[in-house]
Amino acid sequence: MGFLDKFKKQGAELKDKATDLAASQNANIDKAVDKAADLADKATGGKYDDKIDAAADKAKDAIDDLAEGDKPTA
Repeated sequence: MGFLDKFKKQGAELKDKATDLAASQNANIDKAVDKAADLADKATGGKYDDKIDAAADKAKDAIDDLAEGDKPTA
């Protein structure tokens, strides 16, 4: 059995664990995304502030969806 076969077999279990983690640590994950966005904004001198904020919002929305058990939106 190859790596991908093992991964597929454990996929549902891994998704459940990720969902539980996202639900229990949602506030901490949001803080980490905000901190990463701030660092990226500082590194670019604010040149891409709007794009960085939009990406951070999408990341937080995806984590919220995962925490609720929904499919993440792209």
